[in-house]
Amino acid sequence: MIVDAHQHFWDPARGDYSWLTPDLPICRPFGPNDLWPLLERNGVDATILVQAAPTVAETDHIIDIARATDWVLGVVGWIALDAPAAVREIRRRANDPLFLGVRPMLQDIADPNWILSPQVVPALAAIAAEGLVFDALVRPHQIGAIVTLAQTHPDLTIVLDHAAKPLLGDAAATAAWTAAMWPLAALPNVCCKLSGLITELAPGGGRQHLEHAIADLLDLFGPRRLLWGSDWPVLAPAGDYGDWLALVKHAIAAQAPDAVDAILGGNALRIYRPSISRAGEAR
Repeated sequence: MIVDAHQHFWDPARGDYSWLTPDLPICRPFGPNDLWPLLERNGVDATILVQAAPTVAETDHIIDIARATDWVLGVVGWIALDAPAAVREIRRRANDPLFLGVRPMLQDIADPNWILSPQVVPALAAIAAEGLVFDALVRPHQIGAIVTLAQTHPDLTIVLDHAAKPLLGDAAATAAWTAAMWPLAALPNVCCKLSGLITELAPGGGRQHLEHAIADLLDLFGPRRLLWGSDWPVLAPAGDYGDWLALVKHAIAAQAPDAVDAILGGNALRIYRPSISRAGEAR
């Protein structure tokens, strides 16, 4: 079973996607009818739908989409982790089998150590206690904070989105990213998504840099802590859906052919733990 562990739907008219400016080619509505032909063409069975706006309303919106779309296994939503009612909200959301994880948009928060502040500790403990996943959307300069987060909360399952967005093709930046990733990958409660890498290529970066980064990530995290995701439709201006899937599959098969099935689907099912009935209904 192939699972796209990271995709989005949105409608800019809703008004809560502040990053989605009119100059971007993806500033238009994207929904299940747009993605389904790509899944069918490429043999992808199911997806995990990830939030793209830091609002309760958008999380409700994507849960409604998931409820009506049998191939969406569940959602990673947004909760205000520093709000007084955060723990209660996490417990409420966790009662919904479609709510699989929580993602604060850390890359947009000026303080790289915000996630380590005392006011979010109760929420982080509740995420772990409820068996939800914490998706870490960060850039390379924030990796150190995620190392501390994982050490401080060893029971919290952390999935690093887009491998922390390395600037592949820039030798100095890639070397610094790799060095920062080693202590993070050493922590057993941290996993990493093979997603979003094409859109972070430096000028002059290409396929060889992507394949090298995937090989490095396999060395770092091993075959059980990597998940494939498309990051569609963010992917669309930079690359083709099927080409990205094929590139990742080829890069993994070249180094660890026995790991392909796990990275392309099995790990997502094990880590996010969608309902068995939902997973069985997909395709």
